[in-house]
Amino acid sequence: MEPTKLSNIPTHLIAGPLGAGKTTLLQNLLRQRPEGERWAILINEFGQLGLDAALLAPDTRDGVSLAEIPGGCLCCVNGLPFQVGLQRLLRRSQPQRLLIETSGLGHPAALLQQLEAEPWTGVLAMQPMIMVLDAQAMSKGQALPDSQQAALPLAGCLLMNKSAHLTQRQRQQLAAQLPQVPWHWTEQAGIDWFRLPGSDSSLEPQPLARVNAANDISMGVLWRSRDEIHSHQQSQADRHSLSWRLHPQQALDLQQLERWLSRSPWLRAKAMVRLAAGWYSLNALPDHALAWNPAAEAREQRIELIFAELQDQEQLTTTLRQTLITG
Repeated sequence: MEPTKLSNIPTHLIAGPLGAGKTTLLQNLLRQRPEGERWAILINEFGQLGLDAALLAPDTRDGVSLAEIPGGCLCCVNGLPFQVGLQRLLRRSQPQRLLIETSGLGHPAALLQQLEAEPWTGVLAMQPMIMVLDAQAMSKGQALPDSQQAALPLAGCLLMNKSAHLTQRQRQQLAAQLPQVPWHWTEQAGIDWFRLPGSDSSLEPQPLARVNAANDISMGVLWRSRDEIHSHQQSQADRHSLSWRLHPQQALDLQQLERWLSRSPWLRAKAMVRLAAGWYSLNALPDHALAWNPAAEAREQRIELIFAELQDQEQLTTTLRQTLITG
């Protein structure tokens, strides 16, 4: 069977600064996906290694396809990685709905402009952009990054996340700064799917055509030994990402790993690791307790830290090695 020509796929762009709760929102929406509706999710991450797809995996089931494009803002990596990644995802999943999570360090306004132009005209039906904002940080005077501030007037819906502890006065002060679009006060990005703009737009279900996915297969690391560590670095403007890949059968010591994390001035920490007790994921912000969540076994371990200043990659890799459980 030939793949059905894709057209007018309801497409939701989810934007917002680093740590606002975009991935948490996607987790919540996945749990509310209408029965039988095929979704495709494209995730853009700043670092060279993608982790959000692994964090979302426990919430996916049949009818959901995930793809990620690591290595920088979608509009900055302009062209091939984004075009090819999205084309492959659409061909493979033939979705009735597409959700795109932008990097917290990206440029949502520029990406929105790209998605509304060729070659996506007629293929994607762009819905009002959803922006997830950290209401608590904004109430303390933390300014949005310039790229996110530029996208704010284009938003069709705002999720004022982490708002549980704001006073009525603080909410009023924040509301006075927002554009005149619907907004919702949320905690853990919890919101009913049908309160979001465009949730009532959907394609009629079509038979899923058989597609040759041979070109979509990605090769993993060829490990020479179990204690091998691969490190990667990515820099953009005033943000720097360091990430590591570790063998899936090499367990890490939790106490040593937390000590290693406590010694670095990271802005964001994500991990999918194998501890003595099994596989766990981490999605953390500074000044918050580290919450390790049980996770499904993965084909490799990944750790990513984002910093405001460039760090000593070799030194961090050396000290990470001290967290390995030997013997």
